[in-house]
Amino acid sequence: MENTLAFPAGRPRDFVAIGRLCIDLNANEINRPMEETMTFTKYVGGSPANICIGMSRLGHRAAFIGKIADDQMGRFIRSYLHDNGIDTAGVTTDRTGAVTGLAFTEIKSPEDCSILMYRDNAADLLLAPEEVDEGLIAESKALLVSGTALAKSPSREAVLLALRYARKHGTKVVFDIDYRPYTWTSPEETAVYYHLAAEKSDIIIGTREEFDMLERFDGNAAHSDEVTAAQWFGCHAELVIIKHGKDGSIAYARDGGSHRGAIFPAKIVKTFGAGDSYAAGFLHGLMQGWSVARSMEYGSAAASIVISSHSCSDAMPTAEQVDAYIETSQHA
Repeated sequence: MENTLAFPAGRPRDFVAIGRLCIDLNANEINRPMEETMTFTKYVGGSPANICIGMSRLGHRAAFIGKIADDQMGRFIRSYLHDNGIDTAGVTTDRTGAVTGLAFTEIKSPEDCSILMYRDNAADLLLAPEEVDEGLIAESKALLVSGTALAKSPSREAVLLALRYARKHGTKVVFDIDYRPYTWTSPEETAVYYHLAAEKSDIIIGTREEFDMLERFDGNAAHSDEVTAAQWFGCHAELVIIKHGKDGSIAYARDGGSHRGAIFPAKIVKTFGAGDSYAAGFLHGLMQGWSVARSMEYGSAAASIVISSHSCSDAMPTAEQVDAYIETSQHA
């Protein structure tokens, strides 16, 4: 499958993301349960934030649309994005007393990781439609939408408006399903709003389980990857990427082609962050005009680098680091 996507040319910005900005507190004492963990290290977190940071590290002109709390954590997030070359003009500050979402990570073993979330009254879910900058989206080649931002109003309306702006201006839409059950009221609600976003997306990325959630009312009883991909090609989708955990990912293209992504060796520290780094590396490849197969390989290499590290956002690699990792792996 040699086809790739054509992104709009001549735009001042490559990439803009909308959605969750929060704090990851990663356990320093790994290989033990959280009950016995005493210290944590603070990082910027949230799937769309991680992907945006990854894109910036890979050399892309990136921006973010979101909302942060009026507190020390919110200021830390804004400063971190700015220091990583990300335009924060679209990041507004909440004035109602909302707080920054926290994610405590537990690393019992490389294969047994979990996250303890604090998301009550989280500032990122208070992003309002009138705070979505149409100009940022019109000036960007691609908009990344994270599914978590659809979980509550007014954030869901803000995201749906951003999708409308993207379609209006020909900005490619990437939908990262990013299902987090603790944020939603019901699976039925999730399926309905995910459907609204997927119908307007050019690239859809998710695990098999996330697509099952999305297609809850669609009669895809067998949950076949091919049937899933065909359904979204009937809307705007040009690429559908379905992730199967340790078995790798499969990308389906509108022309009927499919490709299974390469898997690189890694000294795994933890499993979270893999999907975000994969998405950044994959999108980077597509924006370079590479084939889907080569872009998937690049995403897999970026993911292997991040799961070999303690952090997610801090570990997002540069292009030089990914190139070196691929080179080293090929000669191992």
